[in-house]
Amino acid sequence: MALREMGVCFRNLLCNVKRKAFHSGLKPSECWTCRLGAKRYLLSEDVIRLQEFQQRKIAVAHQTYGNKEQYFQKLEQKIQRNDLILKDELKMLLHLCQTPDDVEMAKNVIYKYHNENRNFAFGEFKFGPVFVRLCYELGLEETAAELIKDEALKGFFSDSTSFNIVMDMLFMKGCYKSALEVLIEMKRQGLPFNKDTYTLAFASCYKLNTPESFRICTTLLEESRMKGNVVPRRAYCFAVALALKQEDVEKARSFYSQIMNTESKLCLNLKVLLLAMTGAVNDLLSFLTSAVLTSDVPKFVRRPEFSQEVIDAIQDRTKSIPVLHSQVKGALAKLQMSGQVTALNLDEMLCHVPNAKKKPSVTLDQRQKSRRTFRPLQSVLLSE
Repeated sequence: MALREMGVCFRNLLCNVKRKAFHSGLKPSECWTCRLGAKRYLLSEDVIRLQEFQQRKIAVAHQTYGNKEQYFQKLEQKIQRNDLILKDELKMLLHLCQTPDDVEMAKNVIYKYHNENRNFAFGEFKFGPVFVRLCYELGLEETAAELIKDEALKGFFSDSTSFNIVMDMLFMKGCYKSALEVLIEMKRQGLPFNKDTYTLAFASCYKLNTPESFRICTTLLEESRMKGNVVPRRAYCFAVALALKQEDVEKARSFYSQIMNTESKLCLNLKVLLLAMTGAVNDLLSFLTSAVLTSDVPKFVRRPEFSQEVIDAIQDRTKSIPVLHSQVKGALAKLQMSGQVTALNLDEMLCHVPNAKKKPSVTLDQRQKSRRTFRPLQSVLLSE
């Protein structure tokens, strides 16, 4: 994993704010504007589908128990004889791979298979997601990025999901520039960007925190509006945070104004940060005061929460105005007393692990077996 350099902190706002180190074991940065921060994956299990892939691998391993080496040798011989590789043979091979050496063997088969079938439609089955999930399982993000950008395999990765998963792998390992290179390759191949693509792209730009990454983020937003593509709220939040890092308050305010629903905890924290940076201290004070909940408010009522990091930044920002600083400090103290201050920093809020969507519960009409006995339900029960 390449070392990431520390980013440049913008002046007199969020410096000297401590953050937690994540499970990566890397030294925590000194303020949220530095590049090094939360390194978590951004795609949910609904997209990665790693568990489903691993379950399929178990089934294939059971089917070919004790014959893996013979199967690999058989395919190696077919390559030597220049025999055709069948679709089912490649599919089984990808599910039998257990080590990086196995993946190297699979790469040879992939190149041969694609060369034989590049002019034919592959039908509904796509090998790209299977291969990148295999790389995801084995931690081979560089291998996945290498193949997905290889001109000789153009068309093999013919879906947005494959590119998104590879970008997610690279993001998780801190390889943000490589993630953007995959995005550029995706655009070059003419594949459509979906919501996950925009989130991954803006997150990578945010982590890089350079003028160039800011330009890429801004350009992507402009293109999305021209094409009528939907940009998710989370992607906009990354764009706002990046604009604040780059001290472009006007762009940050413009990006924030395009968020349809700003009721999330992340949006609230970005809003108070925007108010502080634009010097709208009176509006900031009014907002913080209205956010304080009294003790008699029921627990089920949603409580606005503010990051301690953002609160520290607000206090730093208002130090030059003693009267307002005292009032803001009082409002922040009330938020502390009401339990509305969280230890999560802004970077952690941005890079939180998404939850998988809950699968719809099966109704009685849809169930054919009893959950208790696993026997077929009687027709009288189905009729009810």
